[in-house]
Amino acid sequence: MRFIDLRSDTVTRPTDGMREAMARAVVGDDVYDEDPTVNRLQEMMAERVGADAGLFVASGTMGNLVAVLSHAGRGDEMILGSLAHTYLYEVGAAAGLGGVHPWPIPNAPDGTLPLDAVATAIRDVNVHFPTTRLLCLENTHNRCGGAVLPLDYTPAACELAHARGMAVHLDGARLFNAAAAAGRTPAELARGVDSVMVCLSKGLGAPVGSVLCGSHAFIGIAKRVRKMVGGGMRQVGVIAAAGVYALEHHVERLAVDHENARRLAAGIETIPGLRLLSTPVTNLVYLELDPGETGDPSIDAAALSKRLKPQGVLANPLGSNRYQMRMVTHLDVSATDIDQALDALRATLR
Repeated sequence: MRFIDLRSDTVTRPTDGMREAMARAVVGDDVYDEDPTVNRLQEMMAERVGADAGLFVASGTMGNLVAVLSHAGRGDEMILGSLAHTYLYEVGAAAGLGGVHPWPIPNAPDGTLPLDAVATAIRDVNVHFPTTRLLCLENTHNRCGGAVLPLDYTPAACELAHARGMAVHLDGARLFNAAAAAGRTPAELARGVDSVMVCLSKGLGAPVGSVLCGSHAFIGIAKRVRKMVGGGMRQVGVIAAAGVYALEHHVERLAVDHENARRLAAGIETIPGLRLLSTPVTNLVYLELDPGETGDPSIDAAALSKRLKPQGVLANPLGSNRYQMRMVTHLDVSATDIDQALDALRATLR
């Protein structure tokens, strides 16, 4: 059975063109900076996000961790959102491995952190307090429905942080989705930040990898930290080639994923017992189940997910709320697939 996989945009498989690029990749030892394909990928990504240099890492989680540990040390503090991926889904790595203390601030629905709350959270110099070193932002914001940060927000947040001697890191795992939705370049959305991480293995469709970007000095530090956490890879151009291909061929098509997400959302609104948690602007669709409206009071998101699978549709419960789910569009999901998924939802909740 072919599955319509809406669990995440991380499930994409390399296209034929991407596989061919991987097979042809010229490789070298990346720890010695001798892999030409990795070097090209790093340069391409840095140019796209308006940074001086880039560093290929194994995952978005590794990229965020390396960034935090490059900006802050043991006993320092970072300010981030209470719904941030770095705070919720990265195993507490910054604290566990680096001793960096998180101060979470409630995210606004649009993914921002209210700047007055950020200003209040920045520590005064006091022997009792950790030193506030870092502000972490996220764009698009995963748990805020794939929201794109307002265009004037990141520069204002950077101005505040820099005035208080802090660095700013942007978790831009889906930054190219944000740029496509906003009609801006990734560099415009990352302007002012001290570091930015972009995933290749989400909407861009590569099988593995992310790129962390910043100044030459920052990347020099980050490369040592990457080695420290076991991320020094060797003839890795074989997979970096997939990232190069993605940047050359998969960026403009992100708009298709966004359109398919809107198509999915519009269909969900017509199904009794389902409601949208927010209107999708990128490729993430968050929804909630109302068991009372379905006629089956026992059903929850886990049960719905289980019932969809035999019909060829994969979707994950959100986890933090037993009635909520997330569905994600990507390059392996077509408009026809969306219509079939909606038919499966209707049949399941009939």
